[in-house]
Amino acid sequence: MVASKHRPTRAIVDLSAISANIEMIKEELPQGVKTWAVVKADAYGHGAVAVAQHLESQVDGLCVSNLDEALELREAGIKGQILILGVIEAAHVGLAMAHQVMVTITSQEWLEQVLLTGQDLTGLQVHLKVDSGMGRVGMREASQVNQAMEVLTQQGAQVVGLFTHFATADEASQDKFQEQLARFKQILAELDDKPALIHASNSATSLWHPEGVFNAVRLGVAIYGQNPSGTSLPLPLDLRPALRLESQLVQVKQVAAGETIGYGATYTAQADEVIATVPIGYADGWLRRLQGFSILVDGQFCEIVGRVSMDQLTIRLPKAYPLGTVVTLLGQDGGQAISATDLAQFLGTINYEILCLISGRVPRFYR
Repeated sequence: MVASKHRPTRAIVDLSAISANIEMIKEELPQGVKTWAVVKADAYGHGAVAVAQHLESQVDGLCVSNLDEALELREAGIKGQILILGVIEAAHVGLAMAHQVMVTITSQEWLEQVLLTGQDLTGLQVHLKVDSGMGRVGMREASQVNQAMEVLTQQGAQVVGLFTHFATADEASQDKFQEQLARFKQILAELDDKPALIHASNSATSLWHPEGVFNAVRLGVAIYGQNPSGTSLPLPLDLRPALRLESQLVQVKQVAAGETIGYGATYTAQADEVIATVPIGYADGWLRRLQGFSILVDGQFCEIVGRVSMDQLTIRLPKAYPLGTVVTLLGQDGGQAISATDLAQFLGTINYEILCLISGRVPRFYR
């Protein structure tokens, strides 16, 4: 999908805000803890290459979801450490090695598949994943971890890290979190040898659970200025959202009472109204279900009326404004603000998804 740079709809990313957020979090961590920035999913919609280039000298490493995301960073000139958090295909381990990308090993079965390919693993750097209770990927017993480390060492690979992931670090109840933490510590205690890096802290753990911080953290949505819990827990730091989404009015018209707007004629004007069109729609990640949500024009909330279509939406204005007037869909305007969490609450989802939904058709501009 081509980025539509000749259209007024755009995402403006404040790279300095991301850096400032990282520094605020680092100040609360114990001295010497390594910081890894998570830039998977195109840096949560912010643009992985631009964010990685900006952060490379500030953090100790970068985390991505898959091999293609890692290769994108290498092709963009990123030289630092990159860890793939997900499972890659066994046949592609050599490609990861060739680009000095660390891979995650989650099971003995996967490791056996790699060995069957006959690839030389000398110099391969890996992190082992422990499933302490998330239930997705990872080894559940210390014996499995010990065996994997033994086999990898015999094959010439370097086990440089061990990690787990918490399921409920962003929730008020600590029961499941403490259960997972205890399980992870038990597995650590039973290991024959421990890798240099031990990490369990995502954004939520780093913010609210200092007891879950080992010697490295993986900072994700928080560095982009978002509350990992949505509204469940108050942020302990004044993080700054890094992404603003804006567009402009491209048509403004007077509509008489009784006239309908949009596909399905789902909105009927109750009086003579001023209706404006904004060039953003569900192909841009602004979902059809956002009819009824309000966005900002001149510091005033204006309701989306009629269905959101593929490329456009319509809003009811308090008065006529000139074409080209700025429309704020995410961000601040005139003392008012719309956050990704506001959108998430309206849609019944999380702020992570809102940011990741912003499609590649929306160009990113950086400052």
